[in-house]
Amino acid sequence: MKAQERIAGYAVLTHQMVMQPLSEVVRPTRPRVKPSDKPHLPFIGMEHIEAHTMRLLGTVSASTMKSSAVHFQPGDVLYGRLRPYLNKVYCPDFEGLCSAEFIVFPASENLDGRYLQYFLNSSAFVKYASHLNTGDRPRVDFDQLAPYPFPVAPFDQQKRIVAEIEKQFSRLDEAVANLKRVKANLKRYKAAILKAAVEGRLVETEAELARREGRSYETGEQLLQRILETRRSQWQGKGKYKEPAVPDTTDLAELPEGWVWATLEQLCPTFVDSAHRTPKYGDIGHPALGPRDVVGGDLRLERARLVDDNEYAVQTKRHIPRPGDIVYSRELSLGWGSVVPEDVTLCLSQGMCLFRPDDGVVLSYFIYSLNGPEVRRQATRGSIGSAHPHLNLGDIKAFVFSLPPQPEQHRIVAEVDRSLSILREVEAQVDANLQRAERLRQSVLAHMFNSSIGLA
Repeated sequence: MKAQERIAGYAVLTHQMVMQPLSEVVRPTRPRVKPSDKPHLPFIGMEHIEAHTMRLLGTVSASTMKSSAVHFQPGDVLYGRLRPYLNKVYCPDFEGLCSAEFIVFPASENLDGRYLQYFLNSSAFVKYASHLNTGDRPRVDFDQLAPYPFPVAPFDQQKRIVAEIEKQFSRLDEAVANLKRVKANLKRYKAAILKAAVEGRLVETEAELARREGRSYETGEQLLQRILETRRSQWQGKGKYKEPAVPDTTDLAELPEGWVWATLEQLCPTFVDSAHRTPKYGDIGHPALGPRDVVGGDLRLERARLVDDNEYAVQTKRHIPRPGDIVYSRELSLGWGSVVPEDVTLCLSQGMCLFRPDDGVVLSYFIYSLNGPEVRRQATRGSIGSAHPHLNLGDIKAFVFSLPPQPEQHRIVAEVDRSLSILREVEAQVDANLQRAERLRQSVLAHMFNSSIGLA
């Protein structure tokens, strides 16, 4: 159906509407009760309604609740008055109790609950309710919502409108489900690419290439020995040089020809723990990077707490990450690392460490390995504590990496970058279509409730 035909159809459905204040159509009259009086009923809290989608995520038994609740009946409409911008609306088909943070609009002979539900879910109403109050936890009262114009239609007309909305939503739901499946497949494909990259299955190995071209090459083992010999000869630290720990390869898979296992400590001459002192945070200044700021291998600087210039100066130079360093989370978002970008001034908060791989290791290949399945498995296995899992520095230093010859590292990085670039383009298209689907959903409601009555 063309857009013009759909809109014309909506106009036919809505031509009998008249406007009345919401309070003249429906008022919240359901009683407050003690959950202990009706322990057999299901209970719905604010957390059980998904924002914007009118979808029920679950219930709990009323017997587990202490605070007073509102008793609702099938066909009532539950409207979340806390943070109305979350747009939490639900029309249950069962009896139960709900949090007092819901305004419960009772079903009636003249009002179809689903009709009211879709109206309250429309963007125009959400925008109105969201601007009534301010603060961190804004709440709206019914008296504030009462004067809002409500499009009243005959009951049979309401049912036809609901049927049309649900027909259109069903089509959109199917499209969204398909898009989410594509997105999930993209995520699995990305993981498969990175896994193949660090297992020697993504590009032709240096051993194969050298054999075909009739030449010799530096193996991963020779590269590792060169890295260690250079570090040993350039040692200027305190005391006697200590050889880094060698990898334990007992449970590890066989590597391709020319590759070798190496520990993080062997590959990284620079390894620094975060300061044990908790910084004094403020409202402005430099990001103090903590575990919550490294998510899935991405640096989220917009989430980081800030320290002013004085507090920043307190941090010793060894705790100041430089561009090209890798910051690594020992807590919370456990076992994820990210490269420090150019043109940022950071310091480390607690629960973090940093290291920088030797120049013989291509930085991008190292980060692929660090966030790859094998090292992630080692991080999970080595974590300590169940309530607040964390990693000890010694365990992190002992992480084992697969190291290919340096030219092969470059080819792997180029192929991964090419593949991920294509994936990002496809994912961007999927995200754009998901956003378009949500706009279409609200467009359906707008045409049903607003266009033909002069509210849009």
